[in-house]
Amino acid sequence: MSWLERLTGGFKKTADRLTDNISGLATKQALDTATLDDIEEALIASDLGPGASKRIREAIAARRFEQLDERGLRTILAEEIEAILRPVAKPLDVWGFPRPHVILVIGVNGSGKTTTIGKLGHWLKEQDYGVLLAAGDTFRAAAIEQLQIWGKRIDAPVIVGKEGGDAAGIVFDGVKQATATGIDALIVDTAGRLQNKTHLMDELSKIRKVLGRLNPDAPHDVILVLDATTGQNALSQIEVFKETTAVSGLIMTKLDGTARGGMLVAAAEKFGLPIHAIGVGEGVEDLRPFDPRAVARAIAGLPPS
Repeated sequence: MSWLERLTGGFKKTADRLTDNISGLATKQALDTATLDDIEEALIASDLGPGASKRIREAIAARRFEQLDERGLRTILAEEIEAILRPVAKPLDVWGFPRPHVILVIGVNGSGKTTTIGKLGHWLKEQDYGVLLAAGDTFRAAAIEQLQIWGKRIDAPVIVGKEGGDAAGIVFDGVKQATATGIDALIVDTAGRLQNKTHLMDELSKIRKVLGRLNPDAPHDVILVLDATTGQNALSQIEVFKETTAVSGLIMTKLDGTARGGMLVAAAEKFGLPIHAIGVGEGVEDLRPFDPRAVARAIAGLPPS
């Protein structure tokens, strides 16, 4: 199965939900204000968020259609969603020196953070980059073990320390090893605690200081992993992590397991942060760079083009 087929299948629940919400709203007749209101409400109910929904409603109204059927409405939705998503579609770029390119991966526990690190490492290795993983989430033995499993799966070395140890020390060792061995990218797992924002901020600040001593430009990326199944709660997570650290980009996971994939549009419209990649499955190949056109058409229930 191709990536586009997996992507379309992954968004099926989201597309079905949107279909249910807009069913019967488009007719062969001109759209009046009441119908436009209903369309906007249907988009909000589909987790596209109030900002994006209002923008799409205004775009539809501006076109002054004499006639519009459901297929036409889907096409317009795909075009307008793509217009919102295109500015934030930015593949992860690991070019540049000195090496290694350091990527901090943050997110709440359960968001798919460690799995995403493994998949991201695999994607970079496919492009012939050398990858080293660092188990900076020292508070969960399961996270360390899971990262080691992924390291074996994608044939990438993993830097680990003892449970409850100093994450900054592990990152320090990771940069030293990556530098000594010519590794291109160091991907760092971090603890995912939101209930104590001060502790999280202090820990990330300490990691940044350690990195700064070894490589003044590091970390080059701070990627927040979001679980799409949490819907609008994912937007709250972006708010919190933006307060605690300089989030540079997003990766959305578990889009295949939810009807709430519209939150991706809401996040793009509200925050404008780069979306580097999305995950639509558990397989190692199921994380790929974000394609705004393909995603927009999948959300709208249209086939790839």
